[in-house]
Amino acid sequence: MIVTQITVGAFQENCYVVADPDGEATAIVDPGSEGDRIIAEVERMGRHPEAIWITHAHVDHIGAIAAVKRRWDVPVYLHPLDKPLYRVGGRQAQLYGVPYEEPPDADREFADGETLRLGGLELSVMHVPGHAPGHVMIHGHGNAITGDCLFAGSIGRTDLPFSNPAHLEASLKRIVALPPETVVHPGHGDITTIGEERVSNPFINGTARIVRPT
Repeated sequence: MIVTQITVGAFQENCYVVADPDGEATAIVDPGSEGDRIIAEVERMGRHPEAIWITHAHVDHIGAIAAVKRRWDVPVYLHPLDKPLYRVGGRQAQLYGVPYEEPPDADREFADGETLRLGGLELSVMHVPGHAPGHVMIHGHGNAITGDCLFAGSIGRTDLPFSNPAHLEASLKRIVALPPETVVHPGHGDITTIGEERVSNPFINGTARIVRPT
């Protein structure tokens, strides 16, 4: 499994290109900004994507869907619980003052436990709500694309509209149950491993806690 990171936009969001090393099958995960740059990088790799996978519908993860889908007319996958967020991407962009092009409707819905087949790869979808209600993680072949649930040394925010601290806490327990050698590809920042986060992440090892609203 080939995972190529492209960091884009004002939020320094990590878009990923996931590819089958033994074939041409490719998917783009979270094209959040700088659509032209993402397209150029995928073309430089000689790849033709067959899907766009969205971990969650915050503006920094969906802002370049329109450009990418215009270049390659492939299905957009989104968990149904994130459709309300997806529909207000323009309002999110106005709030943060970032460029935005309204994306087309999602074509397909993720489901917890679903298997995604990408050439010879089989990847699993895990519904991991908390940062966003329809947040998913895509994992398999020793890799996990965690979106904004788990970062190197930190976790996703839960003070945003539609966020839920209790849900994120439960999701993190599921995520860190993956094998310790699993490579974590987060929505922002550097890659890490599940084992490293069990040891050093204060929100995982119990030295910090998720603040809940009073």
